[in-house]
Amino acid sequence: MLLSMQGISKSFSGIAALQSASLEIAEGEIMALVGQNGAGKSTLIKILTGAYQRDEGTIRFEGKDVSFATPAESQAAGIATIYQEINLAPQRSVAENIYLSREPRRFGLLDRKAMREGAAKVLKVFNLDIDVDLPVARFSAATRQMVSIARAVTQNARLLIMDEPTSSLDEREVEVLFRTIRTLKENGVAVVFIGHRLDELYAICDRVTIMRDGHTVAVSAMKGMPKMELVRNMLGRELAAFEALARDAGADDARPVRLELKNAGSGLRVRNVDLSIRQGEISGLAGLLGSGRTETARIIFGVDKLERGSLQFNGSERNYSEPAAAIADGIGLVSEDRKIDGIIPDMSIRENMTLALLPKLKKAGIVDRARQDEIVARFIRSLGVKCASPDQPIKELSGGNQQKVLLARWLCTDPSVLIVDEPTRGIDIGAKSEILKLLRGLADQGLSVLMISSEIEELLAAADRVTVLSDGMSVAVLPRQQLSEQTLLAAMAHQVDGASGELA
Repeated sequence: MLLSMQGISKSFSGIAALQSASLEIAEGEIMALVGQNGAGKSTLIKILTGAYQRDEGTIRFEGKDVSFATPAESQAAGIATIYQEINLAPQRSVAENIYLSREPRRFGLLDRKAMREGAAKVLKVFNLDIDVDLPVARFSAATRQMVSIARAVTQNARLLIMDEPTSSLDEREVEVLFRTIRTLKENGVAVVFIGHRLDELYAICDRVTIMRDGHTVAVSAMKGMPKMELVRNMLGRELAAFEALARDAGADDARPVRLELKNAGSGLRVRNVDLSIRQGEISGLAGLLGSGRTETARIIFGVDKLERGSLQFNGSERNYSEPAAAIADGIGLVSEDRKIDGIIPDMSIRENMTLALLPKLKKAGIVDRARQDEIVARFIRSLGVKCASPDQPIKELSGGNQQKVLLARWLCTDPSVLIVDEPTRGIDIGAKSEILKLLRGLADQGLSVLMISSEIEELLAAADRVTVLSDGMSVAVLPRQQLSEQTLLAAMAHQVDGASGELA
């Protein structure tokens, strides 16, 4: 076994990121490493490459116990990483990038001839014939990937870690990359392939390691792991905690459509999305990591520009150029990562809750404190926010109560459409149930809710209909009558008829 990581645990500020996780890969093997956001993939790789130090566990590489203190040490040992954002010096030549910090010298001077010849030779192995004197900025994303791989090969890498290597490539470029990976395999180099596009994983990988919530939950040959089983292992389930929320009532097609996307596209992540949100319903948006869920929300909210297709709000054409325009129409967004894009930790509950409402609370440039206090007290009471006082810093609240404050931030603007991206991420089961009940009650009062979730049990419990995305495209729309664990898993695994939502 080329690499064996066993019993790896790591905590940050008392919160476990990894719990007895494991990863094994043989010489010349292509191993898929998969899992949703927060599964622990990045932390495990950073421990392997010396960016983090493990709390517990063992790492053996080429038959020896290792503990790399820095990424430079892991590179020297033969482990190279190619990140999603390709780390090259764009204005320097291909040859210079391949030999960066390891330039060949002759009589103490830079040997440019040897550098050019060496670069051309290693690229020829991957059937790439380019002018190595040109800056890498002149070449496509796929060629830059090849240059990164060539740099790793010249470092005598025995293990190559590739993080989302196809995210910015088109189909032809993906084929070029896969041919290169197969060449590496033939030469005995092992590859850890971190990705989310299932078809690509089955096309290139020998085995798969699946992570969830900091644990390694499954290891299997790719051929022995059906797509639905892979998705099931990635997502897990806690359905029993939400059974009380499940309803027989389904989507009512007679309800007016509040917001609709048709053939929507933007960049590479959103390619062709159809989505409708009706008045008084919770419309679910599902899909695996990288399917385009958050990017679709960003288009609706005006963070990213709609480049193709159409967006209609209350029957009128829209293309929001900034969030302020969406907010003015009555659209709110509770973002996926509340710590980065949501709360302002050192500010009070009052300040965080009324942030989006401030323009309406000002008189002659001064905040109407009495009105602010009344609004904050009302939402603390109606949402059941547990706090010492409105002046308490929001960072002192539990995750569930922070999420309630963020919901209140938009509810106090009286929106007609509320987008909630992973509304229960990072909070306990009891608080999850509370948040979902709250969303259900808001929808029953007429609010249109778009709920983005990677949790199957939440979608089954709360959604009136679910649109499933895959690789930036809508592949199924499942009304409540057809919603089940089986149909959702099948849709995520590309096994449904996208037009009808029926199992293929």
